[in-house]
Amino acid sequence: MSDHQDAAVTPVEAFEPPYYAAVFTSVRTTDEDGYGETSARMEELVKEVPGFLGMDHAKTPGGLSITVGYFRDADALTQWRSHAEHRSAQERGRAQWYENYTLHVAKVERSHAFTRTETSRAPSAG
Repeated sequence: MSDHQDAAVTPVEAFEPPYYAAVFTSVRTTDEDGYGETSARMEELVKEVPGFLGMDHAKTPGGLSITVGYFRDADALTQWRSHAEHRSAQERGRAQWYENYTLHVAKVERSHAFTRTETSRAPSAG
């Protein structure tokens, strides 16, 4: 969705499965007109969807962008997919902002997380 250069670098937490992940991978055109505003608006809207769990973003130096949205169930994902303003943004994206993209939807069956603590940072004796 939007570029998150100033956002804290922290992945979305691991949730109790099952849940769904929508992986949107894209390469953009050079046309920036309205992209930032629309992207920010989509982030606002998706947070209003009951069952939306969070979103991760990454971008490679070569311009490949990956956004992963996490949803509690298929109904939440369907609600987001069919949201009228989101559908309009998708159409504009195909017409103006994206050279190409892929969307993969997966059911998450296993999930875990790790966070370094002060204890885990200490070197072991020996």
